[in-house]
Amino acid sequence: MNLIKYIFLFSTLFLLSCNSNKGEEAKPISTEEKDESIHVSKAQFESAKMEIGNLTQEPFAKTIHTNGIIDVPPQNRAVISAFSGGYVKDTPLLIGDIVKKGDRLVTLENPEFITIQQNYLETAEQLSYLKSEYERQKTMFEENITSEKSYLKAESEYKTAAARANSLIKSLQMLNINTASVLQGNIVSAVNIYSPINGYITQVMVNMGTYVSPADKIMEVMNTDHIHLELNVFERDLLQLKKGQEIVFRVPEASKENYTGDVYLVGTSIESKTRMAMVHGHIDEDNETNFAAGMFVEADIITGVTNQMALPEDAVVEFEGKNYVLLLENESKDEYMLTPLEVKIDSNYKGYTSFKTELPKDAKFLTKGGFVLLQVEEDGGHGH
Repeated sequence: MNLIKYIFLFSTLFLLSCNSNKGEEAKPISTEEKDESIHVSKAQFESAKMEIGNLTQEPFAKTIHTNGIIDVPPQNRAVISAFSGGYVKDTPLLIGDIVKKGDRLVTLENPEFITIQQNYLETAEQLSYLKSEYERQKTMFEENITSEKSYLKAESEYKTAAARANSLIKSLQMLNINTASVLQGNIVSAVNIYSPINGYITQVMVNMGTYVSPADKIMEVMNTDHIHLELNVFERDLLQLKKGQEIVFRVPEASKENYTGDVYLVGTSIESKTRMAMVHGHIDEDNETNFAAGMFVEADIITGVTNQMALPEDAVVEFEGKNYVLLLENESKDEYMLTPLEVKIDSNYKGYTSFKTELPKDAKFLTKGGFVLLQVEEDGGHGH
């Protein structure tokens, strides 16, 4: 049988007792060898601002436990690549830099850019002549002055050149080269790639002088203005979920603090191997700036509420891996007599704790001021 030999109550009690009007000496409150009760004078009780209370019926959330990551919508993440290969001439940005839509991200250089511009300039000049010849042949054909063969040849040559010119225009636009400037004879060997969105630089995969092909990733830009939760939920729990349910989540690697959000979208397909579906959750606006995309989260989705008998969280004392509550056994004119009861916790919610251990419903417990250190001694052993 474990016997409580020494009980040190309430870390603040000793300091407060020193200042009491009666001048009570701050000292550990000890018990007899076979008496597990704790005797607390009313003067000590009041100076430490302790409180006594009953079990009360409180609402507790029914939850589904899950995990996932913090992510951003697809339109808020941009992978930057080149439409044509080239050598990196300049990349002024580092990971973490803020960019706006339209800001220059990288400059590429390639002699092929010159070739494309030359081809466009030549095609544009030919197009003017071919268009004029096509219109002349069309008029002459309509007046039966020329043959149909000559007219069709002129039409084919003009339309082929027009298609080629349009293709080259699209290529130049994708390279961010001004076609009007090319027509004026301004040919460049380097092109700029600009940011398609506002955001932060999250990855840079190139250095100056690196050759990149159209398939290569140059960098990544991410806008974190609308981060959200992507949670994995088991198939068996899916039917309990619906839009608007509250989510309480944590980032275990960064903080013990709880944050809130709500279910925005419940996935309609199950992944065949894991038998899980994706749940998309929105984070409350007050919390959005606290996170980075990719963070791992643990979350509880609240699906309902049940009423349970509970005590305030401050009523529960942890010692050597076990939890205790202090039962009020007796009250006299001068003191309270408390008995520690070991309990097993069921759940905590909004400042209250419910128990797997059955507690007497009409009993009174210490509900505030219960920071307790118990020294436990085995029968015949020595105190710690």
